[in-house]
Amino acid sequence: MKTEADYEVPSWSQIYRMLLSQAERICRSGFKPDIIVGISRGGWLPARVLSDLLENPRLANVKVESYVGIGETKGTPSLTQCVSTNVVGKRVLIVDEVADTGGSLRLVVNHVLAEGASEVKVATLFSKPQAKVKPDYYEKETSRWIVFPWETKETVRKIFNGNKAKPAILQKEISKLEGAGVPKWLISKFLKEFSEAKKC
Repeated sequence: MKTEADYEVPSWSQIYRMLLSQAERICRSGFKPDIIVGISRGGWLPARVLSDLLENPRLANVKVESYVGIGETKGTPSLTQCVSTNVVGKRVLIVDEVADTGGSLRLVVNHVLAEGASEVKVATLFSKPQAKVKPDYYEKETSRWIVFPWETKETVRKIFNGNKAKPAILQKEISKLEGAGVPKWLISKFLKEFSEAKKC
């Protein structure tokens, strides 16, 4: 882990409310996507929910890799899986959970346009102030490190691995994570698993 972080931990209920609001705003904007593309891995769940809320079953995916740790990217994001369906002449809604630097979004937008999409819009739950690409639709701006329910174990592992040789910092980060809303019992379960080097 590069630096100490401030965390934001949205609940499943908060996320669903955000997606309801987003679906309504997309409808009001008049944009009707032919295909919804979720960016793997974080964008899969929001894309699936928007597919339901927009009553659009045409769902596809694309994969980009950029993060190596909390607050750390590997520099230039890389496309590791092309869009999984034909988008030629289609209106495409690209969905991810957060616009952080904006590099991944720019890469995917350019890729989908190069594949022949006629129009592309981007939707994320959160946007960071430093994002170079602002989504067409987003629900909240934050500078905190967001921990989504579907990545709790991964986040605790990164905190543990990055600070296991520094117990005071590890405890401080774990306390902040708990204070942001991750249940203590769940953090304890994962820390025990990591310290015992257990794998499922």
